[in-house]
Amino acid sequence: DVIQTVDRPKLSRELAKAEQKTGLRRQYMIQVNTGEEPQKAGVAPADADALLQDAREQGLEIIGLMCIPPEGPDAESARPWFVALRELRDRIASESGVVLPYLSMGMSGDFEVAVEEGATHVRVGSAIFGSRAYRMDGELA
Repeated sequence: DVIQTVDRPKLSRELAKAEQKTGLRRQYMIQVNTGEEPQKAGVAPADADALLQDAREQGLEIIGLMCIPPEGPDAESARPWFVALRELRDRIASESGVVLPYLSMGMSGDFEVAVEEGATHVRVGSAIFGSRAYRMDGELA
């Protein structure tokens, strides 16, 4: 099991407590808001190093980074955000020696570009299951 959405120290501390309580160990990815969009979850790229360090100090096994890029007109518009995540991962490894082998980036509409830029995990639910209908309150219809 991999949880790909660690995006703040409070969450990493709660996950660590849950691991201690249950004895179950998981693997985790840091969610990075590469586009720094206020409506999206994820740590700002500039704060990713500190969150990674905090999560590791809590005892979490961090195996990679994840992002959801800003929406664009086509798959190619996501490329700069995928490059930014890969470069962040590479910089972290270069500066701290922390190896993060996995990059989760790309969804049904842009996964080919994500793979070209180094994605090891893609999220293609819509391609498999079809699009989802949402009500006005944001809940699934």
